[in-house]
Amino acid sequence: MHIESAAIDPALRCPEPDERPDLWPRQTTRTDEGTLVIGGVEASSLAEDTPVYLWDTTDFAGRARKWKAAMDEAFGCGYGLSGAQVHYAAKAFMCVRAARLAAEAGLGIDTASEAELVAALSAGVEPGLIGLHGNNKSVGEIDRAIEAGIGRIIVDSLSEIDLVAARARELGAREVPLMVRVTSGVHAGGHDYIATAHEDQKFGLALSGPARDAAQAIAADPHLRLVGLHSHIGSQIFSLDGFAEAAARLLDLLADLAAEGIAVPEVDLGGGYGIAYTGADPVPPGPNEIANELARAVKEAADARGIAVPRISIEPGRSIAGPSQVMLYTVGTIKRQPIGEGLTRTYVSIDGGMSDNIRPALYGAAYTATLANRRPAGPWERCRVVGKHCESGDIVVHDVILPADIRRGDLLAVPAVGAYGHSMASNYNMAARPGVLEVAAGEWGWVVRPETIEDVLARDVEAHA
Repeated sequence: MHIESAAIDPALRCPEPDERPDLWPRQTTRTDEGTLVIGGVEASSLAEDTPVYLWDTTDFAGRARKWKAAMDEAFGCGYGLSGAQVHYAAKAFMCVRAARLAAEAGLGIDTASEAELVAALSAGVEPGLIGLHGNNKSVGEIDRAIEAGIGRIIVDSLSEIDLVAARARELGAREVPLMVRVTSGVHAGGHDYIATAHEDQKFGLALSGPARDAAQAIAADPHLRLVGLHSHIGSQIFSLDGFAEAAARLLDLLADLAAEGIAVPEVDLGGGYGIAYTGADPVPPGPNEIANELARAVKEAADARGIAVPRISIEPGRSIAGPSQVMLYTVGTIKRQPIGEGLTRTYVSIDGGMSDNIRPALYGAAYTATLANRRPAGPWERCRVVGKHCESGDIVVHDVILPADIRRGDLLAVPAVGAYGHSMASNYNMAARPGVLEVAAGEWGWVVRPETIEDVLARDVEAHA
C-alpha cells in the first residue's frame, strides 16, 4: 500500500544522520548522489561484503573518552568526592581492538567470561583495571583471574566466596580483590529479561542480609580483600532516578559495614544507560548529564549518612558500542502480503537476520532501516524487514517506512547495532556469522573476519573424516 508523504508517521521513518545524530556514528553523512557514508567510506563500495557490521572505531573511541572525561569532572576530588573509574562492559561488543581502544581512552574492562578476560589481557589492558563478572564462574576462570592479578572479581554468591578463597589458598595468593554484587531491589530496564536488580532472579545477593554476610566473610578471610559493592539495575534505562535510589541503598549497607569496622572503598553503580534505536525513541541523556546526576545523588546519600563518599565506578557498554556500528544488508525477495481489510504488508527480505541480530526476536527490540545506496524518496510503503532463517519470528525491523520502489540489490542500513549484535550472533541454520569491518577516516579493514562455510563446519568431526 503506497502512502503519501503527508500521511507518513514520523515514528516509522528512519531519521537521517543529520536529523538524529545520536542514532548513528557521529560522522555519518550522505553523498550528493544519496549514498550513505560511514567513517568516510561509501556504503555502496561494500556491497560485496554484506551482511556486515560496519564499525566506526573513531566514534567508539570518542564515546569512551567522553565517559572518562565526564566522570573525572563530576567526581573530581576537589568537589569533596573520591574520584571515579569507568569500565567498558565487554559483553556489549568485545574483540581485542575494542578492548585496546577502551583502554587507550582510560577505561577499564569488565568481562563476563574467560574469553573476554583473555581478550582484555591480550589487548594489553592493565590487569588492575579488569573485572570479572558471572553468576557461575568456573574454577578455570577464577584461576586465570587470580593469576593475572585482575583488579576485582565480582562475587555473586556466598558459595563463590568460599570457592575463590580455596583457589587463592591453592595458588598461594593473598588478598584477592573481591566486590559483592548486590541486588538492591531497584527495578529498571525495558524488558524483564534485562532488569537485573529485583530479588527473584539469578544475579547477586539480596541487600536484606546475604550481601552483608558476604562482605563480612570476605573481610574475615586473609586470602581475600573487600574492595567494593556492586549494583546493576538493568539495561536500556533512560530515567536516572533508579541509579540514585540504588546508590542510596548501597550506601546504607556501606554505612552499616563501616559501623562494624569493615571499610568499603568503592561502589560500582553498573551500566545500562539507554540509547535510541529508532526515531520514536527520545534522545537519551549523555555522559555529562548522567555523571553529574550520579555525583549529586552519591554525595547527598553520603552526607545524609555521615560517611565519606566512596570511589565510584560505572560500566557503560551499550552507550559506547551501540551507535558506533551500522549493519549493512543486501535486499533480496520483496513480497506484498494481504493482511485483511484491503491492506497489504510489504516484506523486505535481507541476506542476514536473527543470526546476526537476535534482539528483535528475543525481546521485541525495535530497530529502523534506511536505503544506503541511494537517497530514499516517496511514494512510501509500510514495510517489515525480515531475515532468511526458518522462523516466522525472524524479523529485524517490525515496522518501517521505505520507498515503494525498493528492489532486489538495494542496500539497507540498520543503525545502532553495535551492542549485542555481533556479541549475540549465532550459527542458526548453519549460517556463517558476519564479520566486523572497521571504517575510519575513509579506510576500511577487517577487525573480525567473516566466517566461511569451512569455519562453520570446522568442529564437525565427520565433515573432515
